Amino acid sequence: MTRWLDLSVPVVTGMPVYPGDPEVTVSPALRAPADGVNVLALHLGSQSGTHVDAPYHIDDAWPRLDELSLSRFTGRAVVADVRGLAPRSPITPELLAPALEAAASVQHPVLLLATGWSAHWGTDAYADHPWLTPAAAEAVVAAGVRTVAVDALSVDPSGPDADPVLPAHRVLCGAGGVIAENLTHLDRLVGADDAEVFLFPLRLPGADGAPVRAVARLGGE
Repeated sequence: MTRWLDLSVPVVTGMPVYPGDPEVTVSPALRAPADGVNVLALHLGSQSGTHVDAPYHIDDAWPRLDELSLSRFTGRAVVADVRGLAPRSPITPELLAPALEAAASVQHPVLLLATGWSAHWGTDAYADHPWLTPAAAEAVVAAGVRTVAVDALSVDPSGPDADPVLPAHRVLCGAGGVIAENLTHLDRLVGADDAEVFLFPLRLPGADGAPVRAVARLGGE
């Protein structure tokens, strides 16, 4: 029996954004009683909420969102269970080794970094998430993985520990990969061996990234 799991955060006014990104507002533009239809006005950034990063997010010379194959945004879920790490802890190659070994036998794997940090969404602690070391990012690329998703603000450190170079982003995106951030409910996929993940972005020509409705399908057709 097929089950669907929503892995996205709701898009609402005042939702958390990466420091410096556009704030999100959602408000009525038209109302059915007066205008005949209901239409919302949206103000948000390309990196708002649950979203994907194209390589262009990091380097002007790298592929933009609409230049990537749609296969980059879907595949079999391979979960790296890295829950229980202390705030601001590094995610090392050793922690990823079991998941990367599993990914080797999967076509179009989507590596899900289940940190458990989505429990802190909307709080100051959300910026204190674990982060992927450059060596771990290199191990991901070496394993043939080109799609990585995390239930945290970034795969790189945020807040006072942030490196403006974004080294993990640079390794993954430099290999033509995509990164999905701000997912939720990844803990529900730990141990699942039949989950497919879908991370299809809005069709924004020339974009650095876009919001997605991230979902998982468990149990096949």
